[in-house]
Amino acid sequence: MAQFVNAKEDLVKEAIDGLLACSGGALTRLDGYPHIKVVYRADWVRDRVALISGGGSGHEPAHAGFVGPGMLTAAVCGEVFASPSVEAVLAGILAVTGEAGCLLIVKNYTGDRLNFGLAAERARALGRKVEMVVVDDDIALPDLPQPRGVAGTLFVHKIAGAMAEAGKPLEDVAEAARRVIASVVSIGTSLDTCTVPGSPKENRIPAGKAELGLGIHGEPGVEQVDFAGASQAMNMVLDKLAEHSKQGPCVALVNNLGSTTPLEMSVLSHGLAQSGIASHVIGPAPMMTSLDMHGFSVSILPVAADDLDALAAPVPMAAWPGLQGIVDVPVTALPDGLTPIEPIPSANAQTGATIAQVADVLISAEDDLNALDAKSGDGDTGSTLATAARALKDRLDAMPLADLTQLFPALGNELSQTMGGSSGVILAIYFNAAGDACAGGAPVHKALAEGLKRVSDVGGAKVGDRTMIDALAPALQALSDGIDASATAARQGADSTAHIHRAKAGRAAYVPSENLKGHNDPGAEAVALVFEGLAQAMKG
Repeated sequence: MAQFVNAKEDLVKEAIDGLLACSGGALTRLDGYPHIKVVYRADWVRDRVALISGGGSGHEPAHAGFVGPGMLTAAVCGEVFASPSVEAVLAGILAVTGEAGCLLIVKNYTGDRLNFGLAAERARALGRKVEMVVVDDDIALPDLPQPRGVAGTLFVHKIAGAMAEAGKPLEDVAEAARRVIASVVSIGTSLDTCTVPGSPKENRIPAGKAELGLGIHGEPGVEQVDFAGASQAMNMVLDKLAEHSKQGPCVALVNNLGSTTPLEMSVLSHGLAQSGIASHVIGPAPMMTSLDMHGFSVSILPVAADDLDALAAPVPMAAWPGLQGIVDVPVTALPDGLTPIEPIPSANAQTGATIAQVADVLISAEDDLNALDAKSGDGDTGSTLATAARALKDRLDAMPLADLTQLFPALGNELSQTMGGSSGVILAIYFNAAGDACAGGAPVHKALAEGLKRVSDVGGAKVGDRTMIDALAPALQALSDGIDASATAARQGADSTAHIHRAKAGRAAYVPSENLKGHNDPGAEAVALVFEGLAQAMKG
């Protein structure tokens, strides 16, 4: 798998220097490359308790991304998924620890515990005041004697960081950290493992499955389960956390494990908000990632008022998403003039059955049209049309099926709302113009031709430009000869677009001609399918 990496051995060093170069001078590092990689606050004057965390890289923005006022004083970075050395940790302690002392916040992995622990002992021998806490929030493996430290570590960073920033003594900061550790729980799930730079990817999660409880280094989870969508995945995670949420008001930290898209994370957050498991949320955001893992984790912390204040305290680091209260979804009525005018329903069994049959044609063609659109666009034509077709079928009982002068604009309004994008606008213009012509006494074939004229005037496309018009125009010209002739003309027009290697309108105009050769325009193909479906329906 290609990655934006130069050399594996330089990856972490270059990433750290990239972070520092773009920090506006807020961060600095010790001059210890390659073995000592310590990032710390450039404004630090050792007048308060220092907070130090770290571990293997690959969890960005943790930990260096949370170095700044109100959170970490320093982050000690190891190589990807590898603990930093004792010398590196000790260097970090000596660089930032003053008379107030420092707190080491360590995730519960053997290498981190050993290296941070030995560094703490050596720092104490040098006269430094050092406390260490170990985070073990992962509940994926309940019988494990040493639970892993995962995204719940960020609660410790933030609450302890707020106290340290306020000038609290080391004893109080450490006690608060231990209290948070005793209460926080986390679990994650993923559809895929991560890709370690320079190593082959382990493809152990088959299609249609998700892995529950895998670790942030790609360690196998507690079980592989059938994947049935975002709601099921979120509910499975929340079921594991539910018992721990009964201790009082809770904050949920919704963490992107690496490559889950923001759109997916928002869908997952919708499921969390509906569950009622938490009153406040941090995220969704990538905070404690696992390289490019396609998954998410949720951490739950029961909180008192002081904890909420600490979590809500603003910090300048862009990686920290902040604390927000979970609210019912606010909904405001549409402004005057935008509320859709509902048509007066009327029944016509033949018209309704014809529309439903054509809609089924588009629904069944979803995958084929998407594949065709992937050659010249973004691969969504089939899904866009299928979504609109399903919505139209659901609305047939509310349509004025017995009155074409009302049905045409009703179709246009419905499609403009359910399709979106340029396709919805084009069809809204088309059917509204056809409705106007029909209301003026024009026969159906002339009314539909008027709709095409209006679309061409507004959009600028014409026959030969490799758009839906290449099929629609000949189909309408042949309509006076019957629906079979119209369907034949539409098919010939759609197939002709495979020989038009340069589009002059639509998204295909931006695509190299090599991508278009031999492939029908997806919009034209959809028009041909509609007319073929109409012909079949009217025969029935």
